[in-house]
Amino acid sequence: MKSGNRGMARALGGPIRVAVVTLTALVGLWGATAIWIDGPTGRHLAGLLLVAFLAAVAVPLILVRPLLHACLWALVPCVAVVCWWLSIRPSNDRDWQRDVSRTPTAERRGNVLTVRDVRDFEYRAETDFTERWEDRRYDLDRVAGLDLFVCYWGPTLYAHTILTWDFEGAPPLAASIETRKEKGESYRAVLGFFRQFELVYVLADERDVIRLRTGFRGERVFLYRLDTPPKGARALLEQYLSEANALAGQPAWYNAFTDNCTTAIWRNVRALSPDNPFDWRLLANGRLDRMLYERGRVDTSQPFEELRQRSDITERAKACGSRADFSRCIREGLPQPLARRR
Repeated sequence: MKSGNRGMARALGGPIRVAVVTLTALVGLWGATAIWIDGPTGRHLAGLLLVAFLAAVAVPLILVRPLLHACLWALVPCVAVVCWWLSIRPSNDRDWQRDVSRTPTAERRGNVLTVRDVRDFEYRAETDFTERWEDRRYDLDRVAGLDLFVCYWGPTLYAHTILTWDFEGAPPLAASIETRKEKGESYRAVLGFFRQFELVYVLADERDVIRLRTGFRGERVFLYRLDTPPKGARALLEQYLSEANALAGQPAWYNAFTDNCTTAIWRNVRALSPDNPFDWRLLANGRLDRMLYERGRVDTSQPFEELRQRSDITERAKACGSRADFSRCIREGLPQPLARRR
């Protein structure tokens, strides 16, 4: 029996060593990248810290045996970097770009909802616009439904998602969860995984956030009518606005993996419906529409590819331009789930 146990231990020892070494390498690589991106702005100092960190990881791996002990010692500086990184605090007090210079808030009195700093810019080009921030009132009893925009700027595996609430007798309210960039900053994918951008809920008129993408950024945009009853849409709206109010008081970091435009939607949905399962397409969100189709959350009376083709509103949004009825215009002829046809 003892010899059998020793044999099993030896058999398991190889995979365990490989797992520990792989973990050490990955954490070390992440720590080096975090120091370079989130560390001192001076490149010379950041470079010195980076070299010191890599030396602190490498020396135990070279000198200490057995290898598992070496890995444990190498993880010590990695843990120190993780603790430092987690201590970096977000802020609402920076020199923001004008399109994210305000954090929207909302106040409810009875069924009347007042949303402050709704963005409704008049664009001449992507960075040339007339600012227009509005306070808008909505009757929560008149929430009619929920729609989803999926916006592609390049690779189709990833997209930007925007939720929008329909109201009877009032224009829709769009919510775009974005990076809050400072003046002079631009978004790069790798930076989104570190503490470079705060999170912001942009509450806006659809003419703003959709026309900006189709007319001035050259993005391809799809609009899906969701099979969400008014009661559920209202509850999700109130959850969203609670998050927006919280961010106005206590900022948070954007993270391209854990807290982005789509995972934040899922987190808000989960707050209301904990049994909503995770799906890999919440990360590869360019495939989110397929997931919604499989779950019956959009019109399933036609093949998915036909639905997708009909939901492409890119050219229609360009044609609708700055019309006052922009939201109605881009929805003409769109497929609707069965529940919204009644």
